[in-house]
Parts: sequence; C-alpha cells; structure tokens
Amino acid sequence: MRVLVWFLILAAVATGLAVAGRYNDGYALLVLPPWRIEMSFNLLAILVISSCGVVYLLLHAVASVVRMPGTVAEFRTRRARARADSALRGAMLFLQEGRYSQAIKSAEVSFLANHAPGLAALIGLRAAHALRDDERIEEWGERLRFNEAGMRTVRLKTEAELALDNHDYGLARERVDQLLAEGGRHIAALRLSLRVRQAQGDWTEVLKLTRQLEKHRALTPEQAAPLRMRAQRENIAALAGDAEQLARYWHAMPDGDKLDVRLALTAAQALGAADNCGQAAAIVEDFLDHQWDSTLAAAYGQCQGGDVLARIAHAEKWLNSHPRDASLLLTLGRLCRQKQLWGKAQSYLEASLAIAPSRAAHLELAGLADELEKSAVAERHYRAAALL
Repeated sequence: MRVLVWFLILAAVATGLAVAGRYNDGYALLVLPPWRIEMSFNLLAILVISSCGVVYLLLHAVASVVRMPGTVAEFRTRRARARADSALRGAMLFLQEGRYSQAIKSAEVSFLANHAPGLAALIGLRAAHALRDDERIEEWGERLRFNEAGMRTVRLKTEAELALDNHDYGLARERVDQLLAEGGRHIAALRLSLRVRQAQGDWTEVLKLTRQLEKHRALTPEQAAPLRMRAQRENIAALAGDAEQLARYWHAMPDGDKLDVRLALTAAQALGAADNCGQAAAIVEDFLDHQWDSTLAAAYGQCQGGDVLARIAHAEKWLNSHPRDASLLLTLGRLCRQKQLWGKAQSYLEASLAIAPSRAAHLELAGLADELEKSAVAERHYRAAALL
C-alpha cells in the first residue's frame, strides 16, 4: 500500500513538471570561446539535477568503500556479541536444568568474549561447585573476584552459600557479615545469616533474626515458631546451673512463648537442676493452671526441695479435675515420699500403676519399700521395673 501511494505521488509530480515545462520558453546560453552552446532552460534543469544525482551516487560509493573495513568489523563484533549472549543464556538454562558441564562450557564462551564476564563467572562458579570440582571452583572464583563490578553483593552472597554448603561456617559468617554491612539487611541476607547462626549454634542471634524475618513476613508464624522455640530451649540450656540467670531469662520471655510445653518443661527442669525448685514449680503451675499436659505434670514432682507441702496441695487440686492421670498420681506419690508421708505416697503410686504401669512408679515404690525395710516388696518392684 505504501509503495502504491509513493508511485501515485511521483506520477503526479512528473505530470505537473511536464505540464509546467510546456509553458516555459526560457533558454540558457553557455559561452566558452570560441564555442557557444544554447539550450532550453528545461534541459538545463534536467542536466543539473541529473549531474547532482550522479555526483551524489559517486560520493556515496566512495564513502561506502572507505567505511567498509569498519562496517565489516562492526558486523563481526555484533555477530560475536550475539554468539556470546546466546552462550550466556544457554549457560543460565543449563545451570537451572542441572547440566553443569554444559553450563561451564557455555559460560566459558561468554567469559572469553568478555560478554557480561561477571555473570558468566558466577554461573561457572555455581556449576563447578555443583560438580565438586575444586580446581574449577578456584578458577571461577578468581574470575568472579576480578570481574565483580556491580556484582559485589551477589559475589558475597554466593560465597557465603557455598561456604555454608561446605560446612566452612567461619568463612560463611565472614561473608554474611560483609553482605549485611555493605548490601543492607534485606530478606535474602537475613535468611542466609539465620542459616549460618543456626549452624554455629548462636541461638541468641537466631532468635533475633527469626523475629525480624517474621516481622517482615519472610517467615510465616508456622515456620518461625519451631525456630524460635528451639532457640529459646538452647538459650535456656546454655544457662544451666545459673538459677538467677535462668529465672531472669524466663521472666523476660514473651508470654506467648511460655505457652509452649517443651519450653516450659526445659525451663522447669533446668531450674530444678539449679536447685531453684520454687521457680521451677511456679513455671509448671502457671502452665498447668491454663492448659493440661501430663508430661509437665510428671516433671512437677522431680525437683527435690522447696515448699513440698504447697506443691502437694496444688497437685491435689489438679487431681480433682484429672483423677485418672497416671503422671499426676506419680508426681503426688513422689512429693508425699519426699515429706515422708508413706501411706499417701504408697496409695498414689499404686493408683498410678493401676492406671498405667510405668518403670518410674515401680522404682518409686521399690525405694519406698526399702525405706520401710520391706525388702521382699522392694525386690518385686525392682524386678517389675527391670521388665518394663
């Protein structure tokens, strides 16, 4: 359609010029002694325009010949760039497909063509790491370090991930610290830092990072809760033997975390081992007054010392609501035995056995029989405990 329009335009112009030429009676006289040339003005105009066209074509041809070496070089450069770009795309695709040898070959083509050398080196490094080829890992790592312009953040992140995979936690932490200092505390860096801190057992920092990631919605509550509880338990275990620090740590803990039964059990056992039976009992009481758990009820009677009579009274209140809980009956038996309430201890322990036979209840009854110098009864319970 466009060609037709131009053809019509040129036809109209030609027709117009032909009609205008019929009304032009002028002529031109060219004198170069002893010659004289006389011609119509129309012919002169045609000759001048034709001469200009011929000169233009000649000059254009000469310029094209002069530019030809540069044009050929530019064409070769474009073709080489296209090949390198295709190789780079292929390397990325091969890396995602898991075809690591092909990824390295394609990355080599792009790198040698100096086409995005940093990205090519990154792909080569990851592919070499996947192949566990130490020699090529070192080679591509050096290439990436020398071509990290605009890629320092991704280099640090990659080196941290590879060090973490190789269990080189010291190097991983060094790279992560650099990444956080230079690249900002973005979500990917915080996640990587969380993995490093977990691997190193830095549970205080794990707790902080988990809260930050949950706040930024990088971790769902379901994902964050196990990490947070694990960190709390590890921190409590690290304070084992220091009753004052354990109590302070527990009180500073968020109320929501205190509702985790494993965490409450860990804290109660740690405080009991540190001879702070009062605080250990308070933790169990606060928990069981709101929700019941037989494992925690069993731990209530394990601590030796404190206000045992108050603990017996509290446990007997629970017994009204949970009369057939074997763990609670075992706890009451242990507490009564501590206060040398032999009859009550025996009845509670036997009731526990009647509901759910357990090795712990048999051992408690055996110890009670020894204290009452009933060797035959003690022997029977020791034998039963051994069988369990």
